[in-house]
Formats: sequence, structure tokens, C-alpha cells
Amino acid sequence: MTAIQQNVSEPVSDELALVQAAKGGDVGAFEELVRRYDRNVFRIAQHITQNREDAEDVVQDAFLKAYTNLKQFQGQSKFYTWLVRIAVNEALMKLRRRRPERTVSLDEDVKTEEDSVPREVADWSPNPEQQYNQAELKEILSKTIQGLPPSFRTVFVLRDVEGLSTEETAEALELSVPAVKSRLLRARLQLRERLSRYFQKRESGDGKK
Repeated sequence: MTAIQQNVSEPVSDELALVQAAKGGDVGAFEELVRRYDRNVFRIAQHITQNREDAEDVVQDAFLKAYTNLKQFQGQSKFYTWLVRIAVNEALMKLRRRRPERTVSLDEDVKTEEDSVPREVADWSPNPEQQYNQAELKEILSKTIQGLPPSFRTVFVLRDVEGLSTEETAEALELSVPAVKSRLLRARLQLRERLSRYFQKRESGDGKK
């Protein structure tokens, strides 16, 4: 799914040069960073908020906060990772305001069975022999991702949709690497289960025709 990823593999040196220029007051340099990453940030925000207008607000707020606090960015990580952390926090704040009765957090401890991380699931996706076109598969997957709990959905989107590494995802969400691996695994397991049910239902329905 990393094919969905866009423009986040730019040379780090180029990114840092833009950040340094922006720190020095070059508005054009920051605008280039916005152009480079706004679509990625929007996709992440939309996956978390599940609302286009909220996602657009998150993008604006995240870039504004990034620009305001640019001098705090020390360059110890990628600017994009730092930006994603800001965007995720803004998106979660949107959810908290929308659902005050339910606390939305990525800090809760998530453990797997027997308090250990099971082996990796190599193939959680639907069988490639399934006869569905790419657009339909994308829509099915998108709806299935939306059904995941926020803590799982956010990790899955950053890691498997946007193509961040496990370490970058951990840094962006301020989680430990084991926590990211655990949540990613559970997200994949849930997706596989839901997709399997969906395709079985579809096949059962088609067979009745």
C-alpha cells in the first residue's frame, strides 16, 4: 500500500534546507513545504476525523502551528515526522471536541494476548484472485479502515498507507516501537477479519444469483 504514498521520500537534505530557509524568514520555503506535504497531512487527518471539513481545518491548524513553532524544530528527526505529530494531535483534539463523552487517546496501553506481540501477519489483505477492480477494492478498504478504533487506525494509516517506518510512526505518535508494532498487528488482524467477512458475504450473495 505504500504506492499511495506521495512526496514523502524527498531527500532529507533538501527538506532541511527548506526548513532552515523558512526559519530564516523565507516564506516561500515554508510554502514549498506546505505544497510538498499538504495532501499527505490531509489524508492522515481525514482518516482520523472521518470528516472532510474537519480534515481541512486540521491541515490549516497543523501548518500554522508548525510555522509558529518552527524554531523549536531541532532537526533531530524529519520535518515531515514532526509535522505529522502536530497533525495527529490536532486531529485527535477535533475528535475529543466532537465526542466529549468518549476520550480519544493514543496513550492507552494496548496489549496482545498473553502480554506478548504475536508473529507478524505476512498477508492480511484480500486474496488477489478475488475479481474486483482496483477502485472498488480501494473503496472497500477505505471503509474498513474507518471502522478501526482510532488508536489502531492512526498507526495503520501512518505505517501502511503513508509508508512511514515503524520508528518514524513511533516518533510521530510519541509511542514506543513495541506499542506501534502491537497496534499495527492488531489493526491488520482486524482488517483481515473484516475484509474476509465482507468478501465471504459478497461471494455468498453472488452465489445466490
